[in-house]
Amino acid sequence: MKYLIVGLGNKGAEYENTRHNIGFKVADKIAETLDVSFNTTNFGWMADGKYKGRRVLVLKPDTYMNLSGNAVKYWMQKENIPLDHVLIITDDLALPFGTLRMKAKGSDAGHNGLKNINEVLQTQNYARLRFGISADFSEGRQIDYVLGTWNEEESGKLQERIEKFAQASLSFVFAGINNTMSAFNGK
Repeated sequence: MKYLIVGLGNKGAEYENTRHNIGFKVADKIAETLDVSFNTTNFGWMADGKYKGRRVLVLKPDTYMNLSGNAVKYWMQKENIPLDHVLIITDDLALPFGTLRMKAKGSDAGHNGLKNINEVLQTQNYARLRFGISADFSEGRQIDYVLGTWNEEESGKLQERIEKFAQASLSFVFAGINNTMSAFNGK
């Protein structure tokens, strides 16, 4: 069995430690857990590993957030990965910092990366793991906030939350969406 885990983010050093790039950070932790490295490939960086007998492809798209769907579709087709074996990891303004929410399907909730994936795949029926970044910004400052870096309090808790999200992602691979939602949502 093959799985595709996609951490959403933006390429480039200026985005590396921003809230919007939390998907990349979780993808890095998954690759570290699987003891594999990322290699440059079509549409991004890919780490290819095994988890409990299952092949896990971890992708960080280099398409920028708003065009993530192209990378997801390409790798699903190239590796013949069914939609129910795909997990998208993204940031979420509607959730308090560090909150974990996995869903089997859903809307884009205003997230441009998910919006593009929905358009390209022509469906919203894929698993997504949302990392709460809160919405602690003044009116009209959303872009600055999501492309901003973590504050001191968030930074102190970030590594533990990233590890929890990596665990949830690998649980999705082995235990499935429903068991993972029960075990991890809100934790």
